[in-house]
Amino acid sequence: MIKDLTEGNPQSVLWRFCLPLFGSVIFQQLYNIADSLIAGKFIGENALAAVGNSYEITLIFIAFAFGCNIGCSVIVSQFFGAKKYNSMKTAVYTTWIAGAVLCGVLMLLGFLFCPMLLELIKTPQEVMADSALYLKIYIGGLFFLFFYNISTGIFSAIGDSRTPFIFLAVSSTANIFADWLFVTAFDMGVAGVAWATFICQGVSCIASMLVVIKRLRSIPTEGKVQRFSAPILRQISFIAIPSIIQQSFISVGNIIIQGVINSYGAAVMAGYSASVKLNNLVITSFTTLGNGISNYSAQNLGAGKGERIKSGFIAGLKMVYLICIPIVILYWFCGQAMVEFFMKDGSAQAVSTGLMFLRIVAPFYFVASTKLVSDGILRGVSEMGKFMIGTFTDLILRVVLAIILSDMLGSPTGIWISWPIGWSVATVISLTFTIRLIKYKFTPSAKANG
Repeated sequence: MIKDLTEGNPQSVLWRFCLPLFGSVIFQQLYNIADSLIAGKFIGENALAAVGNSYEITLIFIAFAFGCNIGCSVIVSQFFGAKKYNSMKTAVYTTWIAGAVLCGVLMLLGFLFCPMLLELIKTPQEVMADSALYLKIYIGGLFFLFFYNISTGIFSAIGDSRTPFIFLAVSSTANIFADWLFVTAFDMGVAGVAWATFICQGVSCIASMLVVIKRLRSIPTEGKVQRFSAPILRQISFIAIPSIIQQSFISVGNIIIQGVINSYGAAVMAGYSASVKLNNLVITSFTTLGNGISNYSAQNLGAGKGERIKSGFIAGLKMVYLICIPIVILYWFCGQAMVEFFMKDGSAQAVSTGLMFLRIVAPFYFVASTKLVSDGILRGVSEMGKFMIGTFTDLILRVVLAIILSDMLGSPTGIWISWPIGWSVATVISLTFTIRLIKYKFTPSAKANG
């Protein structure tokens, strides 16, 4: 369903638009969690460590797919809000072409260099073979990852958050069943976990692209639509490249942190793998809600209704805080049971590692979510320089402090402490930029003075 986000009460509009996005990412993370859950429960602690270890490298590829998603989504949103439908469709076709080329290059590089990356992050020999196998199958499905992400970005740009929710709900449920079938019935080990994701993501990708094509045909245009535009590609790249750099640097930072974690052995790796899946469920959810706020901001910017952006910002903060409350309570009081749920006879060290991580980071989800809502505003109005300053501050602090504090304390607890410190400093920066932007650019008094 195509929806104009420039009309109606901003809070109601955002809630109706963002809640399906939240549901979508919950399902998406569920099948990521299922990989680790089934690996840990039905294969063993080393398999859980291998999947978690590989996951940090897969985040590099996800970063590029995310960049294509958000770059296309913001520019398509702006054209859609301005009712420039020919340019909107050209932006979609241009992203498809550029995305296909980028995906091909990344697949080649992935097959060549991922074994080297596994060595670089000090992957223990007992999990090396499974980590490499998981990555090889994952890289083979990058086309599906890319074009599914681009499709969801297009749906969001035209105000349709329900369709990707339906796709992800079906795909995630199927993925969980396939994980269980391939591992328990077919005894495929870690390869079964990877192939389940490959197959289900492929079906979702093809189905979503077919629906996108149908939706595009329903939007009226005048004359022939240009299939590729270098100027529009530059516009998309202006949003996409900083987003890719942001996510890539986060991924590289996580890989460095993973290398520090790996030095503590497979038990700590397994505990971190379980808890970081739970953490990523939350952070990815808030990131997706931030993307929805980007779409809202971009549509209103394109329609010349910048004054609605302040209302959207306040509504976004209310939304993420309401979501934070039950999650923080759940992770604090039920964290041990949730970590143990990933493991088959998990060692005491693995369980205590995962619980300590959750109890340190969970209370700071209020802080992290504030940054991600602020980032959504900055990205939606194309303030990418300000967006990147906050992001790099977070990353650099977390990586440097993880190394320093773990060495000072002589335990992985130092690594976990670095997360809330990085989040807090970066949130102050992003929030300051966003408040100043709204005050001086998107309020009636600012426009009158201008």
